Amino acid sequence: MSTDNQHSTSFGFRTVDSGAKTGMIRDLFASVANRYDLMNDAMSLGAHRIWKSAMIDWLAPRSGQKILDLAGGTGDIAIRILKRSAGTDLTVVDLTEEMIRAGQRRARNVNLGESIQWVAADALKMPFVDRSFDRCTIAFGIRNFTDIDAALREIRRILKPGGRLVILEFSDLRNVGLRGIYDKYSFHCIPALGSLLAHDRDSYRYLVESIRRFPDQRTFANLIVNAGFDHVKFRNLSMGIAALHSAWKL
Repeated sequence: MSTDNQHSTSFGFRTVDSGAKTGMIRDLFASVANRYDLMNDAMSLGAHRIWKSAMIDWLAPRSGQKILDLAGGTGDIAIRILKRSAGTDLTVVDLTEEMIRAGQRRARNVNLGESIQWVAADALKMPFVDRSFDRCTIAFGIRNFTDIDAALREIRRILKPGGRLVILEFSDLRNVGLRGIYDKYSFHCIPALGSLLAHDRDSYRYLVESIRRFPDQRTFANLIVNAGFDHVKFRNLSMGIAALHSAWKL
């Protein structure tokens, strides 16, 4: 999210020039693309699979819907949607071409290579006309956007009237007694896993920092409302370690 200075934004605990962040994020995910899915399993101890299943349950995709999976990276959400509802028209957008290539390989491995359209683009300026999609999903991506408010407005632009946005993101652990343990695990174990499994400690240190900089559940819900969405709701997962947000364009 942008800081008070319109030309700067957060990159983990650092403040950087807004114009530079997009390239920094692209380089970061290019570095971890080939080990991204493995690291998701290791970091969350497999819990991300449960959270993503909850996301698809709440989304309830249907045949004939045009669905955009934004920051869709390695295709995990897109593949889950197609396995739930094979008749959906699925497009994945990601900033990083290396992540898209990893997703294309994964889709081919489960015989879905021809069922997904892949687009390399910035979430702030997507190459789609207004009112193109019935649904938009984002899983663990929106906190990396250079300008979250602008991205939400862009998502609203490309959704049809009656369209729905569902976001899965790390959030604010509600159990105060567990926060100390969670912080120790996040700041010590996750970068160590990044070093061991992805050979990239710095990228995973950034990812932990970006979680702590991301708004809590209610604050983020208010950002979605301010972007023009209606019926904004959220559900906590694993006591708020992650949260689902749902919103409609009416």
